Amino acid sequence: MNNSAPRIGMLGGTFDPVHLGHLRSAVELHETLMLDRLHMIPAQQPPLRDRPQVSAQQRLALLKAGIGDTPGIIADDRELQREGPSYSVDTLIELRAEYGDQARLVMAIGYDAFLRLAQWYQPERIFALAHLVVIARPGYNDPLPAPLAELVEHRAVSNIETLMLTPCGSYTTLALPSLMAISATHIRECLHQGKSVRYLVPAPVEQAIKHHGLYQQQSE
Repeated sequence: MNNSAPRIGMLGGTFDPVHLGHLRSAVELHETLMLDRLHMIPAQQPPLRDRPQVSAQQRLALLKAGIGDTPGIIADDRELQREGPSYSVDTLIELRAEYGDQARLVMAIGYDAFLRLAQWYQPERIFALAHLVVIARPGYNDPLPAPLAELVEHRAVSNIETLMLTPCGSYTTLALPSLMAISATHIRECLHQGKSVRYLVPAPVEQAIKHHGLYQQQSE
């Protein structure tokens, strides 16, 4: 085992807007996986989702405001520099090139997203580049669809220690201590209706949303 190999995490999403659930998950991933760095990466245009309601640069600014000076967690804008859909495999290729062949590179996704993994762009290449940590979500315990079961066959490991023995290729499921049932959809609905989002988003994010008048109007 290469104990000196860096441990690098990737947590992508629309962050539309970033909220305390996202950020608390990031902190707990950083601590539980003993990461050197966790990249929070907003997507330009997620291939399997509708277009976000505010600009990519505004979402990035809110993410930076939310992270603030949290140690080991960075707002990474690399997917906003690309044209077209944001493919995780392209981001993992870049991170692997930056951190080297021996880095323990981990992509964290929610269980709901994991169930759709076989529909992603070049999903088999993800495991050639990184490990997956699947964040358990309340209410999601569906059996794996057949294409996904085939994709991840023999890749499951039971704990983080085993996962970190190699640079890539496996996955494990992780129940984070703070399961915060906060929804960006609910936050947008509150803002559309002029309701408070205090204690759903960090204070700097709330202030920036108000200052720039974001999410104020229902989209057509």
